[in-house]
Amino acid sequence: MNAAVLSTHDVSISFGGIDAVQNISLEFMMGEVHAIIGPNGAGKTTLINLLSGDLKPTGGRVCHNGEDITGFPSFRVSQRGIGRSYQITNIFPDFSCRQNCWLASRSRQGSAMRFMRPAGWDAASAETTLKALTMTGLQGQADVPAKALSYGEQRQLEIAMLLALEPKVLLLDEPLAGMGPDESGAIVELIQRLAPKHCIVLIEHDMDAVFAIADRLTVMVNGEVLESGPPAAIKNSEKVRQAYLGDDLALEAGEQAR
Repeated sequence: MNAAVLSTHDVSISFGGIDAVQNISLEFMMGEVHAIIGPNGAGKTTLINLLSGDLKPTGGRVCHNGEDITGFPSFRVSQRGIGRSYQITNIFPDFSCRQNCWLASRSRQGSAMRFMRPAGWDAASAETTLKALTMTGLQGQADVPAKALSYGEQRQLEIAMLLALEPKVLLLDEPLAGMGPDESGAIVELIQRLAPKHCIVLIEHDMDAVFAIADRLTVMVNGEVLESGPPAAIKNSEKVRQAYLGDDLALEAGEQAR
């Protein structure tokens, strides 16, 4: 059995006496898409924030490749090869797609202290940038300002920026949000292509997409794990159906994962 690339051990966090995440212990494996689903307020994004270093837990540990990284700031987590996307598009609107991805690539490398060399000298970042744009289908718009892209394309650009970091762990928070069917299909296909060589943690409200690409699902309710297992087990779980999915394995009208 392979060791977990990323894991949590009784991780908890409270805000003003409210337990947002309570004693979560999970393992995330290389080569798997591990989807985290649940109703509004379940604690899914909070858990992602704990994994990415955007929040520090009030209890428990987060480990990466067996090393305790609890409390590491987000930039140190990123430099270890753990990248994340956000629910709200997080790009530089006045920069081109190429420039957005180039900056992301450089951030992984830290400060090189090479003051006398032009930024364009970094051929490795340029190559990584082109690869990321190509993988997300944006190579033809490399020099287009990000603000000129459609909303769905901006979401694709954010994923391209994530890939420019060359991470081995991808934390994807609703990557299909705001996309049309064609754009969504392209991102689902991209996730499927990335999965064999990455550890992917996915939050997504599109249940059709989730059950199509996830190797393992964890259902959260009120900051706790209700159940975790392969898709077939989750589909057949009576307590999951009652608490969240419903008889048709779909979200109730108007409800979105948060």
